[in-house]
Amino acid sequence: MTLGEIARVTGAAPHGVRDPEALVTAPAAVDSREVAPGGLFVATAGARVDGHDYASAAVAGGAVAVLATRPVGVPALVTDDVQRALGLLAGHLLGRIGPTVIGLTGSVGKTTTKDLLAQVLERHAATIATDRSFNNELGLPLTVLRADAGTRYLVLEMGAGRKGDLTYLTGIAPPHAGLVLNVGTAHLERMGSGLADVAEAKGELVEALPVDGFALLNADDPYVLGMAGRTRAEVLLYGRSPRARVRAEDVRLDGRARASFVLVTPAGRARVELDLVGEHQVGNALGAAAAATALGLGAEEIAAGLTAARRRSGGRLEIVERPDGVTVVDDAYNANPESMRAGLRAVRALAGDRRTVAVLGGMGQQADASRARHAEIGRLVADLRFDVLIAVGPGDPRAMAEAARSAGVTVHAVEDVAGAVEVAGALLRPGDVVFVKASSEFGLGACARALSI
Repeated sequence: MTLGEIARVTGAAPHGVRDPEALVTAPAAVDSREVAPGGLFVATAGARVDGHDYASAAVAGGAVAVLATRPVGVPALVTDDVQRALGLLAGHLLGRIGPTVIGLTGSVGKTTTKDLLAQVLERHAATIATDRSFNNELGLPLTVLRADAGTRYLVLEMGAGRKGDLTYLTGIAPPHAGLVLNVGTAHLERMGSGLADVAEAKGELVEALPVDGFALLNADDPYVLGMAGRTRAEVLLYGRSPRARVRAEDVRLDGRARASFVLVTPAGRARVELDLVGEHQVGNALGAAAAATALGLGAEEIAAGLTAARRRSGGRLEIVERPDGVTVVDDAYNANPESMRAGLRAVRALAGDRRTVAVLGGMGQQADASRARHAEIGRLVADLRFDVLIAVGPGDPRAMAEAARSAGVTVHAVEDVAGAVEVAGALLRPGDVVFVKASSEFGLGACARALSI
């Protein structure tokens, strides 16, 4: 687009723009270090960093102009609300190029499912998918603005921290297919008092679907299943349930805890052998398979894509084998009770009879039930026969420690990441499997990286 067109779409006022016909030919970026030549730098003000301070560096690095809230001394399009302008720009682009938009949401597994679906679809046609977990009011339009006239599929991970978030995101990028994975306790304190409130927020995705679209719903989750009455679109159920039209049969785990299964779709059957750790990945794979089925792909083609798929996003059951035989499993990108349980079970299956060490921090946004839910995880650590628990941080992780210790697990309670690295480094022995997980704000990814060296 030209800068003049962008200004008209967003209502922004040009400042220092010599040529309104100058073309933006590369995607937008909010990090000045990621601006491609010909791109647009979007200056946002965060709690620690103000993007306006990097406007000159972005233009020097190749940006055609800056979308900003004030003049910045280089060519800029100035608007009162950068976030709103970015959304308007993304919606305008979608109207011009018309790809098939697939939106997906859920409390757990969004990024892994998005990565799987993208790898299935891109074997079939040009596909753009959300990078990492850029699934919010900035990340989603930035993903849209990576698309071009050759893009056939646009796979958009859609996060919801509170009610109304998905209505906003689907307003920017109206989906043709909407995939809902599950309803869990992530973001519970901001959504309401229970899972029904979470389901109400997640269901905004299927409410946005057109009558000729597809609602892809997890038949194994009663809250998701209940969303069938909230959409005009055709409903396609997936899961392990016999009622699911896209389902898994004959599920097996190999010696590396990787699942295989027979994929059953209305178009046929085919064997899938996943490269991802954990039986819970079957559900993620089925969600991707349901979306691909709705888009017209056959069972063999979907199975081949799932079998060839590899982990793309870090911090999610990312495995590092150290030279001394220690296996580090980094699952520290984020955590809630559902993902914590899935991760612990996956690592237990992976470890076999090897000694297991869990380095666990807090799970955020669990509202009044936080202490009880941390204690439940401590008991699960014991039930799964982990040998050692290193509980990181004050507060609720101490409840986890107390519950595990009471059940006979060797427990070390430490204050911070540095303490966790010190204790784990001292007790790990060749052949051990160490599992690292917490909500992102606890920063245990740094612990996993330190232990991987």
